Amino acid sequence: MSVQLNVQQFYTRASQVLSAWNSHKLTEFEALAGLDALQIIAGDPGDDEMLRKSTALQTWLLGYEFPLTLMVFAKEKIYFLCSSSKAKILHQLEIPKAPIPIQIFIMAKAKDGPNEAPKQLAEALGSVKRLGGLPKEQQTGKIVDDWNKTLEEHLGKPEIVDIAAAIGSIMAIKDEEELKNVRTAAHLSSTLMTHQLASKLELILDRQSTISHESFAKQLETRLGSEGKEPDMRVDFSSAELTYLPVIQSRNSGYDLRVAAEPSTEPLAHKGVILGTISIRYKGYSAHVSRTFYVDPSKEQEGIYSFVLSLQAELLSKLRDGTPAKDVYAHAISYIKQKKPELEKYFTKNVGFGMGIEYRDSSYLLSAKNTRQVKAGMIFNLSIGFSDLEDKDGNKYAVLVSDTVKVGQEKAVCLTEGTKATDEVMFFFQDESNSKSKSKSDSPSKNKSKPASAKKNASPNGKMVGSKVLRNKTRQQSADQDASASTLARIAAHQKELHAQRQADGLDRFADDEGGNDGKERKTWKRFQSYKGDAALPKEVDSMRIHVDRRNMTIVVPVHGFAVPFHINTIKNVSKLDEGEFTYLRINFQSPGQLTGRKEDTPFEDPDATFIRSLSYRSADTVHFDDLAKQITELKKEANKREQEKKALADVVEQAELVEIKGRRPTKLPEVFVRPALDGKRLPGEVEIHSNGIRYLGAGGQKIDILYSNIKHLFFAPCDNEMLVIIHCHLKSPIIIGKRKSKDVQFYREASDVQFDETGNRKRKYRYGDEDEIELEQNERKRRQQLNKEFKHFAEKIAEASGPEGLEVDIPFRELEFEGVPFRTNVKLQPTTDCLVHLFDPPFLVVTLSEIEIASLERVQFGLKQFDLIFIFNDFSRTPQHINSIPTKQLDSVKEWLDSVEIPMAEGPVNLNWGQIMKTINENPLEFFREGGWSFLGGTGGGSDKSGSDDSDSESEFENESDDDVSSSSDSEESDFNDGSDASDDEGSGSELDDDDSGDDWDTLEKKAAKSDSKARESGRGHDSDSDRPKKKAPAKGSGKVPAKANGRR
Repeated sequence: MSVQLNVQQFYTRASQVLSAWNSHKLTEFEALAGLDALQIIAGDPGDDEMLRKSTALQTWLLGYEFPLTLMVFAKEKIYFLCSSSKAKILHQLEIPKAPIPIQIFIMAKAKDGPNEAPKQLAEALGSVKRLGGLPKEQQTGKIVDDWNKTLEEHLGKPEIVDIAAAIGSIMAIKDEEELKNVRTAAHLSSTLMTHQLASKLELILDRQSTISHESFAKQLETRLGSEGKEPDMRVDFSSAELTYLPVIQSRNSGYDLRVAAEPSTEPLAHKGVILGTISIRYKGYSAHVSRTFYVDPSKEQEGIYSFVLSLQAELLSKLRDGTPAKDVYAHAISYIKQKKPELEKYFTKNVGFGMGIEYRDSSYLLSAKNTRQVKAGMIFNLSIGFSDLEDKDGNKYAVLVSDTVKVGQEKAVCLTEGTKATDEVMFFFQDESNSKSKSKSDSPSKNKSKPASAKKNASPNGKMVGSKVLRNKTRQQSADQDASASTLARIAAHQKELHAQRQADGLDRFADDEGGNDGKERKTWKRFQSYKGDAALPKEVDSMRIHVDRRNMTIVVPVHGFAVPFHINTIKNVSKLDEGEFTYLRINFQSPGQLTGRKEDTPFEDPDATFIRSLSYRSADTVHFDDLAKQITELKKEANKREQEKKALADVVEQAELVEIKGRRPTKLPEVFVRPALDGKRLPGEVEIHSNGIRYLGAGGQKIDILYSNIKHLFFAPCDNEMLVIIHCHLKSPIIIGKRKSKDVQFYREASDVQFDETGNRKRKYRYGDEDEIELEQNERKRRQQLNKEFKHFAEKIAEASGPEGLEVDIPFRELEFEGVPFRTNVKLQPTTDCLVHLFDPPFLVVTLSEIEIASLERVQFGLKQFDLIFIFNDFSRTPQHINSIPTKQLDSVKEWLDSVEIPMAEGPVNLNWGQIMKTINENPLEFFREGGWSFLGGTGGGSDKSGSDDSDSESEFENESDDDVSSSSDSEESDFNDGSDASDDEGSGSELDDDDSGDDWDTLEKKAAKSDSKARESGRGHDSDSDRPKKKAPAKGSGKVPAKANGRR
């Protein structure tokens, strides 16, 4: 038999119908009260109509539709009236010891004479006064006509009571098998939305393709289960179908928020708001998902969409077991009035409906009048919609976000996730053709809060449409020289605007800061109290000898018969001198006016007071003075060490307690290692996601708690061409791990396992060549794909748990990576949407792009194979970040990237002494911007043009480092952050390159060289003679200009 019925499922669900009939006192089943029988009749199947409740009940009970079939429930028996072919299938229900007796009446064929089956069924039912049914359904067919005639003739035309709402309530709560089918339908709907509708829409917008809404929808109709996009290969795609044609709407078609709106033949608009809706039915159970996409949205539209997401999250918490449907809608209205009252008049009349086998169960409409209670296990389409909104240009638009959700005891759970976050549904155009027409007020400040306009974290391909850097890179490779020149011109024009914007922002920022110091806290005078009184002095002072009190960090010395204490912080150092038979001990104190290097700005309570600079003591006890000098020196070192540790931990904040998830197991990522490593052996642990943060549990019971509120950036780094797959947390404030503070915490797993080549096994007999190696490579590739999928999914779970406006997963762009030396070694640096990072080896580098004031490209000159990149931050108190030794061949790529993320840049031929520069700026930042700000760096055409001015003050203020310093910058971190004292030792590297205009041209230089050669031959000296080199003389005027002239000809 081709059709197999699930007999056990039929009796289980039929018992639920009879149980509901007997529970007619409940509100949802009150329509069943006083009925003598329940009839469910299905006539001829209609074309292109929504699923009827009678058909839905048949499918729910039997698993299949049975047209032209009557089913009657009596109190203790179930009757069927159908054709002989259907009766053969239904006979499967007649099993021994059936929980509910079954009787089947077979309709006679037309050629067999009069049909007695309806009459026999009426006689079996007996007296029926009130009969439950579905009178609103207009059924047709011979069986319908025969049964209606039988009711009138043999049962006295009983009263037909509408039981549609009660039937809906019976089917509303889903069992586990039904939930499995709904989840599959939801998964298919989400997959089609993410991999087909969203990606296809992005391609259409990028190419400016012309396509009608109807054609777009029909293209999506053919993509179900195609191109390996199945979420699960165990899905039976023969049981999956679209509930209706996908709905695509834009401003050209108008916006209709009703389900299954008719598709328009108008072309899709490339501007404004685009709505997309997909509904898929799997084994009879439907799921529904709707999304709103924006093209160049305004701030107001972004705010409304964020509000819609927060409203949905609020309703998910309200949609729980026992809540009346009207309360859900009332809560939505209340939330709108509280947060955005101006949107109330645009809100839809309901926020969704019940779903299941019947696509839209109107008895469970989430509206203001429905008093039915929501129960755990029900499925709803939760729909948040606003219509007839107007944008800044007066165009009307709508917002719609719908998801299939499952009701739980405490809250509802969304089953159709994906393509919902703000950065996944918003497209930004940056056409080169339109960039020149933008106003100056828009160009430099657009998306200033985020360095890049697009933030699609799930993939390195962003939502920036048009002139995305990744696309430009490919296009520029095939472009001719004219196109390359056009790109450079565009960058130069854009940079000019950015520099002007930075200058204006700087003046506004420090307009009220006449005193300077950039808000940096000045050093304050500290008081130190060694003892509270004479009684607290140690007993050792009675001997009137110098005493070192380590406990109180104090030196007690005798002065004219009195014990005088000095705190160790008031002492600068101690010196000892042996002279004859005596030893002299000299204690030097801190006092103003001393040349103490970096501590020359040490504050004093009253610098004009009289200070004791030193105390000297003489003794014949050399051993004792040696011991005292050693103790005082060690105590001073200990005090300095404590001060440094205190200063290092000043920015460490104590996190709040981690709130663990209760009632269920937290989501975990097992077998991962952490960096920085915990104490003990290197063993893997696991990461757990909790309510307000994540927790790493080590193998030895050690744990690391990180709160979402302390995570500044969350990165996922795939293991493509790398040995590790990584989830990296860059924190706002450092935390203590072990005994050290750390601002970066990383969870990783190694991407490759040890492989064994088993020679002599059975496979070896039948294999030739590289089959084994190919299989190993394939397994390795699969393992890496699985690792990427697992870690990316977990990172997205972290972002999801942090809330709708919380974290976003940032993924490095491998296409934009370049090499450089941020610390001591050469590493790969990869831009992300918001940062520039190096994550695969410690020390890690995370530079937030929105915190960068300007980028300085240094050592950019002809003949050099490398250049340096220095980031100066908005917070001038921060030390600039140096990235040295970047290959010159990547200069254009770095420039393009910096320009695309709205960072002003300048370039010059030499390194600058940024320690001295930042010190000068911090003294009076307002005056710095009044005098031109960053203009002293020059533009992108060469930053050294202005450094050789005749103003001696500016020259000494921004003095260039020597070439020796440049060559050693990648070997030592300290060379990048020196005080500038070494910069004044050698000025030759910058002085010869400044006056480019005074150098001789190549023809003059060649004549001079020929003349010099002739003189050398006349004097009898060859070029290899040592005497040919000048001794301690200044270089010739012409020869010293060759490098600068070469640079000028570049």
